Amino acid sequence: MEQLSFLPPTAWSVTEVNRYLRDLFESDHNLGDLWVQGELSNVSRPRSGHLYFTLKDERATLRGVMWRSSVQRLGFTPNDGDAVEVHGSINIYEAGGQVQLYADTIKPLGTGALYQEFSRLKAKLEAEGLFAEERKRPLPRWPRRIGIVTSPTGAALRDMLNTLRRRYPLVEVVIAPSPVQGQEAPLKLAAGLLQINRVAKPDVILLARGGGSIEDLWAFNDERVAYAIAASAAPVITGVGHETDFTIADFVADLRAPTPTAAAELATPSREDLLPALAEIGQRFANYASIQINERRWQIGDLGHRLQRVSPLARIRSDRQRLDEIGQRAATLLRHRLQMQYSQFQANAQRLDDLNPHTVLGRGYAIVSHADGRTIRSAARVQPGDALNVRVSDGDFDVKVADTLRQSG
Repeated sequence: MEQLSFLPPTAWSVTEVNRYLRDLFESDHNLGDLWVQGELSNVSRPRSGHLYFTLKDERATLRGVMWRSSVQRLGFTPNDGDAVEVHGSINIYEAGGQVQLYADTIKPLGTGALYQEFSRLKAKLEAEGLFAEERKRPLPRWPRRIGIVTSPTGAALRDMLNTLRRRYPLVEVVIAPSPVQGQEAPLKLAAGLLQINRVAKPDVILLARGGGSIEDLWAFNDERVAYAIAASAAPVITGVGHETDFTIADFVADLRAPTPTAAAELATPSREDLLPALAEIGQRFANYASIQINERRWQIGDLGHRLQRVSPLARIRSDRQRLDEIGQRAATLLRHRLQMQYSQFQANAQRLDDLNPHTVLGRGYAIVSHADGRTIRSAARVQPGDALNVRVSDGDFDVKVADTLRQSG
């Protein structure tokens, strides 16, 4: 006989029910680690970076979510209609009371072996530090030489060259041709990176190819290519496939571009970017030139002064002045000597004048001479009756000596 209970049943809140279900899901190890196959629908990528989707098959649907940290590690972009395998855990979303698949990995169906190899190599290289941000090298602002490793016949090369010519025609481009798919492609790509570094020494390298299937892009998931990128002396920009394609090379590269054209754009400044830089350089050059001109002008002025001090012209001017001084001194000396000689001449002339017989005659004296001109200096030389000539100051006259002669006592 069933015993009746006198206590009313305990009512649970919705939160308590959902929390109880969550605990049940978390305690089931099978639901904590499983792969689920299905077709994606209602794929949503909000600004938060998380991925929301619905996984369905012919009979049922299962809602799923992948957090941003896991989305960033995906090698492709999931889209509606993709057949995929999703790894994760089943749990309940308490606020909405909905069972959800919390995914950490999504891979396309039909590529399971390739995807597993991709994941294995990705984990290996990441553990070796090849993906570390601290080893990423900055790109040169003004590259002078750009190396390109790609197929010489592909459309990707034409697109990159057109972009480089349009944006930055000053740059020199060096191409290392290599196949970008097939069995020999990984070895050729790695050799191309090594050779272009050794021979061309570019400032930056573009490693690129156009879009394709995962098999077409598989050469860029090879560890030989990864190690060649890591060992490159120049920074490497990858532009492999389309925006939704991710390869191992993208994770190792210093910068990933969504397309080959975008890789060429990221590697170069545009002409518009050059204008302010050129204006700045021009101003710096003008300032430098002005400083140099002023310094050279000062140096030339200083050299000019020094040259003037040692110039023969300065000596000539100095000697000319000395010559003028000597000339003045010589003229003064000459005038002085002339004045002295003139004074002496005047004194001599005066003495001569004093001794001049004519001057004596002016004082009342006379010169007596014979008719033949012999001057009579003594009375004893005169005989009575001699005819004599007497010269006085204003003329002369003849006289005859008297009979009687007197001699002064």
